[in-house]
Amino acid sequence: MGTIWQPELSDGAGPKYKAVVAAIRKAISKGELGVGDKLPPVRDLAWKLGITPGTVARAYTILTDEAVLTAEVGRGTFVTAPLRDVPYVPIEIDAVAHMGPHDMHRVNLFSPVLPSIGQAALIRELLGQVADNPASGVMHYPTRASAVPARKAALKWLANTPLGPIDAEDVVMTMGGQHGIFLVLQAVLSGRRPTILVEELAYPGFRRAAELLRADVVPVAMDEDGVIPEALHAAAKGCDAQVFCTSPEVHNPTVAHTPLARREELVAVARSHGLQILEDDCYRMGIERAATYRALAPELGWYVSSIAKTLTPALRLGFAVAPKGKTSGLRRAKEHGFFGLPTPMLDLAALLLGDPRVNALTAKARDIYGQYIQTAADTLQGYDVKWRLDVPFLWLTLPQGWRAVAFCQAAEAADVPVRPAEEFAGRDARVRHKVRLAINAGVSIESFAAAVQRLRDLLDNPPEQISV
Repeated sequence: MGTIWQPELSDGAGPKYKAVVAAIRKAISKGELGVGDKLPPVRDLAWKLGITPGTVARAYTILTDEAVLTAEVGRGTFVTAPLRDVPYVPIEIDAVAHMGPHDMHRVNLFSPVLPSIGQAALIRELLGQVADNPASGVMHYPTRASAVPARKAALKWLANTPLGPIDAEDVVMTMGGQHGIFLVLQAVLSGRRPTILVEELAYPGFRRAAELLRADVVPVAMDEDGVIPEALHAAAKGCDAQVFCTSPEVHNPTVAHTPLARREELVAVARSHGLQILEDDCYRMGIERAATYRALAPELGWYVSSIAKTLTPALRLGFAVAPKGKTSGLRRAKEHGFFGLPTPMLDLAALLLGDPRVNALTAKARDIYGQYIQTAADTLQGYDVKWRLDVPFLWLTLPQGWRAVAFCQAAEAADVPVRPAEEFAGRDARVRHKVRLAINAGVSIESFAAAVQRLRDLLDNPPEQISV
């Protein structure tokens, strides 16, 4: 078809450009316009419809941005073939050149990778809605009012988390979990050289944020239930300790869980020293097994989470929740630092976190992760490995004959990068020879199983040479 097609615009209220967009969509769905058909030039269609060329051009631009139409310089505007939802192939952080098909030899186990089970299609759909009608607009700075729908949706997302009394006003939207940690520390720390206390093996992001804020970091001894209360008490004495950073629900990297009784003991120590407690809950995929520190100590507990490990890391969408009465400080850290999330991202967050399909997607991702975790656990049977079906990594103690650095080098050579225990410890700490194996569900389970088997082969054959 050439340029003889002409839409009939509806008489309903609303902008004319939306009527043109709707008419073109309708023509494509009814087969009146097919793939490759050329649309009339902007001025011709505007004259026939009795509207301005700018109105038609805006409609064409919207549909071009959504890949419904294609504009070719000097030729015109054409109907485009619909996009296919192709399988996601993860880009390895350290080896972009190794991209390949879904079945891959190189399998990066450095950081968890979610399975692609429909998140991309859902996000594209919702992005289309935002682009077509951005509720918050696109010509002004983000405001507290523009974030209200997103905060309400985030509260729905967090509905099963035992956070104590909470409403939407208590939630601050962040650019992911690491950004949430940074904002909390900005809101809490004071003085020339404050100190934060962390688990002796801890998420490295705690230390990175502290370094940027010129705070000292003091590690605290742990056992199988998490930080030891007496050790926290000893560490807090004699320094300007202000925050205790912890991951009690899913400890990264040891897979441990801090039970309620231990949490209550730690709360008592924190209260005696005036410590605030920052809880990182980003790795939890299942139901919280104990009350959060915000629920146990409403005046001390700060909470941070994100959608990176359960839905997608691409959007950098997270949440921070302050203790009751301290939200204003957290908001100031956000607004004085970056004003707030971009308004289109707030609109997307409101749609995505409130979408009824999200729960099914996260549940399915958790089930698929479980299959990969069980595969790894079965393959490594006989070795000292800690794992849980609802945690996207395993904690492996290396057998005699292997040092963590040498094992990681050998794993890299076998195209299975893993993370050594040293990366979770302080700079001067001495740690046992252990490694963390993250679950990469972005490759086929056959590729994943083969990669873990290569690690098993390394474990079974430690190096015999003696350095002199």
